[in-house]
Amino acid sequence: MAPILTSFKDDARIAIDNLADRAAGLVNPSVRLGVTGLSRAGKTVFISSLVHNLLNGGRLPVFEPVRSGRVSKIRLEPQPDDAVPRFQYEDHIAALVRDRTWPDSTRAISQLRITLDYESASGWSRLFSPGRLSIDIVDYPGEWLLDLPLLNQDFRQFSDATVKRARTGMRADLSREWLGLASALGASAPADEGSARRLAETFTAYLKACKEDDRSLSTLPPGRFLMPGDLEGSPALTFSPLPDLPAGHAPKGSLRAMMERRYEAYKTHVVKPFFREHFARLDRQIVLVDALQAVNRGTEALQDLEQALADVLACFRPGVNSWLTSFVTRKIDRVLIAATKADHLHHESHDRLERITARLVSRAAERIGMSGAGLEVMALASVRATREATVDHDGHRLPVIVGTPIAGEKINGETFDGERKTAIFPGDLPEDPELLFEAVDRHPASALAASATEPAVPELNFVRFRPPHLEETRGGLKLSVPHIRLDRAMQFLLGDRLA
Repeated sequence: MAPILTSFKDDARIAIDNLADRAAGLVNPSVRLGVTGLSRAGKTVFISSLVHNLLNGGRLPVFEPVRSGRVSKIRLEPQPDDAVPRFQYEDHIAALVRDRTWPDSTRAISQLRITLDYESASGWSRLFSPGRLSIDIVDYPGEWLLDLPLLNQDFRQFSDATVKRARTGMRADLSREWLGLASALGASAPADEGSARRLAETFTAYLKACKEDDRSLSTLPPGRFLMPGDLEGSPALTFSPLPDLPAGHAPKGSLRAMMERRYEAYKTHVVKPFFREHFARLDRQIVLVDALQAVNRGTEALQDLEQALADVLACFRPGVNSWLTSFVTRKIDRVLIAATKADHLHHESHDRLERITARLVSRAAERIGMSGAGLEVMALASVRATREATVDHDGHRLPVIVGTPIAGEKINGETFDGERKTAIFPGDLPEDPELLFEAVDRHPASALAASATEPAVPELNFVRFRPPHLEETRGGLKLSVPHIRLDRAMQFLLGDRLA
């Protein structure tokens, strides 16, 4: 179920914001594209590459408006929301192209507007359309999106769900200090700022440990505990779920009452404004997913990613926007689930990556009624950091990828210096994605217990590569940033709005 804003004031403000957006759109048509994904999925890289390829005539053969020559001019313009930080495209693309380093990941919300002048493919539309579309790209952390389900949960429900997860699988060891402290203090203990701070610190340490690369767990609300920004140290972030809460209301002046009050403040002052001011105004959405990382980490990480994506999709309001109702409310009518880092695999495995990702979201998509034309899954690489080759090994020809691993990356005991190219056989994904999921579906408890030592597939050889080297001339770049299927993503998300 989508989050319910019970306040009439909230609903009224959403309607007013949408009305203002639509009124402005009559003069300057626009589409708000949300870009999100859990950490390390490549949100910043996706936006930078999309904009760079549009501005610099990149190879976009599947993006029909550009391929057909109907787009005559593309430019960056000031964003419409002055209170939202600008996405620093110039800094990010300089890091990719000049320094060959990956830009900093998304830590807060930001926005960028890129405007296309085009000629409609329909002669009738050319008589009435201004032939101009502004794309307002809204970049926000996926961890914030995972907070939206909290709007439908009271403190007891939030605590029960969080503690239940914390006591299973690899989380059990990671949560021991936090749960031990919470049990020792007790929910009925007197409210105390020092105790609240210690609880919040140990709970945050547990969330951070779950997120580490060697675990790669995904379902980790509240999201601002991992990305506090200017809220760090505030009472709204100084709380913790509590285990084994007794029935009834929290005693006045108790630690539990203090935690409940701060949890509700977090929803009121952090989660609701994000929903109302940003998420409820989106038209299209892309969710970037690092499925390869989860597959490589084993069954538990994969199951956790499936749950996180289910929570993400449950937040969307799917459906078709009619001309009249869109002035008051908005529905996200197209969602793209993109499995990133396809350049870490040989192209022969790209369809397997897509099938695994489709399986990850299939159940959630059916529950919200978004399976079909409104939802698409694809494997892509926003920036292609490798090329493909073949090598002979023990009389067999193996498909490999060739690139420059980042300094410090290791394979089979070899540590790379960040300068030397190398050929890597990444391994094979299974043809049937069910092989990755059947252990969890049939025996979830035993599958979770075994996941750390018995991965469902042979371990894949993934390393992080530096961005590719692009030649430059006095006039600027010779080539735009290379990619895999970025044009296909553009066509699905934006092609109909440029028809």
